[in-house]
Amino acid sequence: MNPQRGRRKVITLGFLVLLAALYAFLYYTQPALTGSNQMDGIIGVLLGLYIGSHPAANFLDMLFFGREEWPQHSSRRTIILWVAVNVFVLFVAWLVIMAAMNRFMVHSGDEEPVGMGISSLISFMT
Repeated sequence: MNPQRGRRKVITLGFLVLLAALYAFLYYTQPALTGSNQMDGIIGVLLGLYIGSHPAANFLDMLFFGREEWPQHSSRRTIILWVAVNVFVLFVAWLVIMAAMNRFMVHSGDEEPVGMGISSLISFMT
């Protein structure tokens, strides 16, 4: 991958993480973004899928065009760092999707979404 293109991809991934952070900030400070928990959930899931699509596309590029994409003089450390950044952005996208799906589980009379804690995340994962 040429350095110019690699920098653009890293900047794009950084922007997507900032977008996810903005969504998380709005999610926790606003009771409802659109007035409907279902619509908030739809927007969040779509945002999470969009955020996750960029690192997924990068992994597919590495899988199919890996030898042409990475020059021979690229160090192993550079490639590992690139994979780590993409895995981090995928994790952030997963968190956005999980938070948005949590909006669907809100009952109309509840003040906060069901299971909004680290303990519910851990119990969900097990």
